[in-house]
Amino acid sequence: MTIHTYPDIAREEQLTAPDYGPEIDEACAKIKKACDGFGTDEDTLIKLLGSKTPYERYLINRRWGELRSKTLRKRIGEEFRNNDLGILIQFLAQPLEEAECEMIRMACRGIGTNESLLYPIICGRSNEDMQVLKKTYFKMYEKDLAIVLKGELSGDFEKLIFYCLQAAEEEFNQEYHTDEKAEEDANAFYKAGQGRWGTDEGQIFKILVNSPPEYLKMVDAKYVEKYGYSLWRAMEKELRGYAEKAAVFTFGMKIKPAETVAKLIKSTCAGIGTDELELSCAVVRYQRLLPEVTQAYEELLGGKTLEKRIKGETS
Repeated sequence: MTIHTYPDIAREEQLTAPDYGPEIDEACAKIKKACDGFGTDEDTLIKLLGSKTPYERYLINRRWGELRSKTLRKRIGEEFRNNDLGILIQFLAQPLEEAECEMIRMACRGIGTNESLLYPIICGRSNEDMQVLKKTYFKMYEKDLAIVLKGELSGDFEKLIFYCLQAAEEEFNQEYHTDEKAEEDANAFYKAGQGRWGTDEGQIFKILVNSPPEYLKMVDAKYVEKYGYSLWRAMEKELRGYAEKAAVFTFGMKIKPAETVAKLIKSTCAGIGTDELELSCAVVRYQRLLPEVTQAYEELLGGKTLEKRIKGETS
């Protein structure tokens, strides 16, 4: 199964209020104090929200809603401008699934779509998390996410995004996901790409998205054995533009998620200037994975730490 990025509580039906504990009430009180009066204690808010896990921020957000008339997201939004820091703090002031819906909304705002912000949110995630995301988007905006994205996207990139939205990754079953089937799918993958005139992107995306990680590794091994290079390399050869980037990202999130997120963060800092919005989105979204991502980043960059890189790229 592809990894979850949401805390468990986001996937559970909440029939009763959770046990908040005194530390959650204390955090809500500190946030209120930091926002009250003349001027905002930005340092306190940054340290408080930035130091919490996604699960703790989920509880803080819910508890705040029980204690106050305004949502925490709205209250924080009144205190910060919509600059890079303000947007980051507003992401941290809401449950992760709601923050991601806001990221999607931002990616689709204005003329043109920010594909590089969009595809890491949609691609390479578990069935359960995708269902939560779609349900939350409708709850927040009263619009179907698939219909919204259909109006924004086109071509092979749209095709891959819609395969991901279906949340149809199979559960790994040793009796079904056999070596023989892996060889069949490796051959099908080749025939859809390198082995034909023109590329059958739909067949490639179907195998990529619907295969559980354990099985996709088997298909990849069969592909390497028979054709001499990996599925990742095959997709680089056969796909173009954001369809290629999103497909490779989907493959990576199933096979090597920490390394894939490390590469994503690295890409936000590449070239002249840092895309601070995309960097903020990546750090907020993958907070649960950061210990593994930090290690993968150091290996990828030959010892340079993720913390040092972010400090050097932001202000």
